[in-house]
Formats: sequence, C-alpha cells, structure tokens
Amino acid sequence: MTRKQYFLSGLKDGMPICFGYFAVSFAFGIQAAGIGLSVFEASVLSALNVTSAGQFAALAIIASGASLIELAFTQLIINLRYFLMSCALSQKLSPSLPLGHRLGIAYGMTDEIFAVSQREPLSPFYSYGLIAVAIPGWVLGTALGAAAGNILPAVLTNALGIAIYGMFIAIILPPAKENRVVAGVVVLSMVLSALFTYLPVLCNISSGFRIIIITLITAGGAALLFPIPDEPAEPEKEMPHES
Repeated sequence: MTRKQYFLSGLKDGMPICFGYFAVSFAFGIQAAGIGLSVFEASVLSALNVTSAGQFAALAIIASGASLIELAFTQLIINLRYFLMSCALSQKLSPSLPLGHRLGIAYGMTDEIFAVSQREPLSPFYSYGLIAVAIPGWVLGTALGAAAGNILPAVLTNALGIAIYGMFIAIILPPAKENRVVAGVVVLSMVLSALFTYLPVLCNISSGFRIIIITLITAGGAALLFPIPDEPAEPEKEMPHES
C-alpha cells in the first residue's frame, strides 16, 4: 500500500472514533465551562491532553485550586497506560522509522486508536489518518460543549454533564462480567473512593492525590497479585517498503 492508501484507510477507520469522541468531549466541554474555563482554554486542554479520564480528573483539581505538582502527578498516574500502549505499538513499526514519526504516533495514542491499530506492519500514515479525523472530533466537541455550557440552562447542562459517567460504565461493565479480577478491582475502587470521601481523615486529602493513591492501590495490587502471563513471542515479520 502507498502512503496515501494507508492515510485514507486510517481516515475511514477513524470516523466511528470521531463520532464517539464528539459526544464525550461535548460533555467535557460543558463541565469545563462550569468551572469557569473559556471555550479557547477548554479546547487547548483537549488538544494537548487527548484523554477523557485525565481531563475530567483535571477539572476537579483545577476547580479545587490545587497545585500544578498535584495536577502533573495525577495526569502521570492516570495516563501511564499510554506508555504501555506505545511500547506495544512500537513493536509493529519498522526499526528504521525516524523519531519524528514515532512522536507523531505517540501524540494521538488513545485507547480507541490503540485498539484499531493492531495491524502489522503499522504504517505511521495509517496512524496519521486516524489522528486527523479522531482528534479534531474530540476538540470540536469540547469547543461546542463549552460554548453550550455558557448559554444552556443549568438543568440541561447538568443532565448532559453526566454523559461521561455513562461512557465509563459502558467501558468497565463488559470486562467486569467476564473477569473476576477486573470486577474485584472495580468494586475495590468504589469502596476506596467512598472511604476517601466520607472518613474524617481521608476526606481531607485533595481529589488529585485521592486518585493517585486509589490507582496505585487497586491497579498495583491487581498487577502484583494477579499478573498476566507472558505470551510466547511471535516470529518477526519483514516490514515492506512504502512507496
């Protein structure tokens, strides 16, 4: 396949992601406007971050007036999974691929883009096609949501603002039904979150550090107690040259 064909294939596969991103980022834009962010500020936040969980957590931290250090560490913990995804996809790239292309692919690394990038060999131009349609959908949804949040009635914006929680529930329920470990992690996370919200001492911990502590306990504990066994390495495939 040529570079153009890879790019067009990425555009096609990225359209469903774009539509999904638009709906979720619209809810994010509404909540961003609710804490006082302008349309421009919310849009820049989406363009530079590109992660729903990280951005929604950031809103709570920004609204609470927490420090930049707390914000940075929270984003690091929440988005650590992208390091693993990038390492996995790097195995599908040509060893001679320049660093610039690798950085370009890494910018658009999201859960959904990672899921549809499971092809070998992986062309950077396929990834650029995905990014070119998915990320603008995320940013545009944010901008329109932030604009709507400034003009729509509070009752309506509050209703639209819970859309993100529906997305998270849709993400965790299927694997929780199939895997007891995942279900246990979900339940433990809910219990710890409730404890950090209502117990006298724990409730004084800021929202950012709550996320960091709960993530380390649940995810770290599950990884330690229930490690996923290594899969046998597949024979290396020769990477074809792109025209």
